[in-house]
Amino acid sequence: MNEIIKAMQTRRSIRCFKPDMPDKGDIAQIIEAGLYAPNGRGRQGAIIVAVTNKELRDRLAAVNNEIKGGGDHDPFYGAPVVLIVLADKSVSTSIYDGSLVMGNMLLAAHSLGLGGIWIHRARQEFEMPEFKQLLSDLGVEGEWEGVGHCAVGYAEGELPTPPPRNPNRVYYVE
Repeated sequence: MNEIIKAMQTRRSIRCFKPDMPDKGDIAQIIEAGLYAPNGRGRQGAIIVAVTNKELRDRLAAVNNEIKGGGDHDPFYGAPVVLIVLADKSVSTSIYDGSLVMGNMLLAAHSLGLGGIWIHRARQEFEMPEFKQLLSDLGVEGEWEGVGHCAVGYAEGELPTPPPRNPNRVYYVE
């Protein structure tokens, strides 16, 4: 079987990560895979904020947890790396483009022996002054909407097995 298709079929969302930081080269490859995602009219309307700083990662986790309703849960499941995808609000396809960036990064992480999971609530986070200021501090100009967090790290335990695919999801017109 083709290796890319095999990766697509075997990749699963990981919900328990080891605290070990992945190699910087692997993180860079994951990010680059995201940057090569298809995008509308070649506009490349999505950016990635790579968070490996534990203090900021933990702050993001706390805010994300508050948005989803609180409790004592790490929404990033202990992953030490959070790659945040943001969409340029002036680009009409940017949310779709950002979704493809997320998909590419999740597949790249899996292909490198790392686990990943897509976590939502980036939109709400980046509406907050604190995270708008973060973008400004990074030199990011313009209006941006959070698409999602790609939490990445080494999976703790066995990889989940894929459930069977639901039937009757493809219709051919020949």
